[in-house]
Amino acid sequence: MTPDEYLARLRELTAGFAQVVRTGDHAAPVPCCGDWLLRDLVVHLGNVHRWAAGIVRTGDRVPQIAEVEPDADLAAWYGDCADGLIEALREASPDDDAWNFTAAAKTKAFWFRRQVHETAVHLLDAHRAAGTEYTLDPAIAADGVDEVLFAMLPNVKRWHIPPMVTVPLLLKTSDTGHAWLITPPGEDGIPGSRRAEPAETAEAVVEGPAEGLDLLLWQRVGLAGSGLGITGDIAAAETFLAGPFTP
Repeated sequence: MTPDEYLARLRELTAGFAQVVRTGDHAAPVPCCGDWLLRDLVVHLGNVHRWAAGIVRTGDRVPQIAEVEPDADLAAWYGDCADGLIEALREASPDDDAWNFTAAAKTKAFWFRRQVHETAVHLLDAHRAAGTEYTLDPAIAADGVDEVLFAMLPNVKRWHIPPMVTVPLLLKTSDTGHAWLITPPGEDGIPGSRRAEPAETAEAVVEGPAEGLDLLLWQRVGLAGSGLGITGDIAAAETFLAGPFTP
């Protein structure tokens, strides 16, 4: 997607998140987010938006302050945080230099994409806390998988022991037609990855809906609940999919 397309998606996602904040129980627990309540999730995402906006405005690494507490109604505070991020991105030149924490190019374009996926996954979290249904758009989910494999995975040693890859693995989305080939690590200990054709073969093939693959990589579902199927070397694929992949 282009930066303008990401920005349009971000507007939709932040509006959806704000709506859940307005109507949800702020004391409801958030599945897959430790001991967080919905209020904690809102404070987290609002502060991430503020942090990202600061980087976009300056191009520099700025401190991430997660403890800033809302000084007004929670939904209004979140809306202000989201509006500030969207305004910073709207005014930004995507090709300008800007720090980021991944292997992606160090330009402001990174933050258009990252904040879409940050918000999309947390919107799902918020709906789960509220007990309402939400499904990721397949195109967003497939792009989220791509971000994990090409921006997060090459830098995963900053946060975790890299996931184990013992044979070439092909990851395929059954609904969007995307595919990625993951190969055993080289001397740097990091698995290799490249975009592939869905017709390619590998010793293990993982295939299913883009949402299931994206949420599995972000540890929002387990393999059994992801809708993914494995052919070939099942044990090797399961070992890799156990991750971790993200901060």
